[in-house]
Amino acid sequence: MSRIVVAAAALLAMSGAAFAQAQGPQPNAGMNFFITSASPGKGADLGGLDGADAHCQRLAAAVGQGGKTWRAYLSQQAMDGKTAVNAKDRIGKGPYLNFKGEEIAKDLAGLHDPAANKINLETGLTERGQKVQGRGFLINMHDILTGTQADGTTFPPDKDMTCGNWTKSGAGAAMVGHHDRMGLDDSAPAKSWNASHPSRGAEGGCSAADLRSTGGGGLLYCFAAN
Repeated sequence: MSRIVVAAAALLAMSGAAFAQAQGPQPNAGMNFFITSASPGKGADLGGLDGADAHCQRLAAAVGQGGKTWRAYLSQQAMDGKTAVNAKDRIGKGPYLNFKGEEIAKDLAGLHDPAANKINLETGLTERGQKVQGRGFLINMHDILTGTQADGTTFPPDKDMTCGNWTKSGAGAAMVGHHDRMGLDDSAPAKSWNASHPSRGAEGGCSAADLRSTGGGGLLYCFAAN
């Protein structure tokens, strides 16, 4: 092999290493759970379940995980011509692994068992392996949109708890969970990862400003369905 070929190969290897380093840490190949690093930007108007799923898919694809089918952990209520959809029925069966490959729950039962679920400030990572700011930080973003009851099922249609099935950015409300498992008190709802309290605010409950006012950023839980 000539010196020119050897030098070219070495340069290519160095370039590849530098590129990987610039890209930052890569997610564990088994990652099938993350919290979104950003919201779509319209408060709780996510474009319905399809729009929310597409957001999860885009973020996953950006870190090389686009080969999986990603879905947002969101419920849909039986109203406005829509059928009821349970968040727990939209995701895979587990085990659920975060960016680092850490198990946050063994299966669906464990995910919805407060004692077995391991989502917290340290393990509730984004698709890029970053922590999501929680209670006690300068900016609190621990309110994660779910529209879901503690057992992973949707709410009855008599009261809007999904901001119009994820189409409203004004009046309405959406159930949120606390990824850091912290709240104003020690009650079970305050520590719930998926059903802590409804959104509320001066603009109606579903706008980006409303979500920020109670400690949220319009972020979602995303799970791979396969």
